[in-house]
Amino acid sequence: MHAVWTAAGIGLAAFLVNLPLGRLRARSRAYSAAWFVYVHLSVPFIIALRIANHVSLWAIPVFIACAVCGQLLGGRLARGVGAS
Repeated sequence: MHAVWTAAGIGLAAFLVNLPLGRLRARSRAYSAAWFVYVHLSVPFIIALRIANHVSLWAIPVFIACAVCGQLLGGRLARGVGAS
C-alpha cells in the first residue's frame, strides 16, 4: 500500500510541476525550442523522484498521464478558463 501512496504523490508532483510549464508552453510558438523545453523540462525531475523512491516501472504511464494533464490544464489556464 505504501508504494501506491508514493506513486500517487509522485503523480501529483508531476501534475503540479507541469501546470506552470503548460502555461509557458501555451504562450510559446508551437514546436519551437522553448516549446520543446517546456514540454520536457519536468521529465528528469519525475524520473529522479521515481528512482529515489524505488517506484517500479509500472507507474511510468501514470506519471506520464499526470504530466500531460498538468500541461493541458496549464495551457487552458493560460488562454483563460472560459476559452474553448
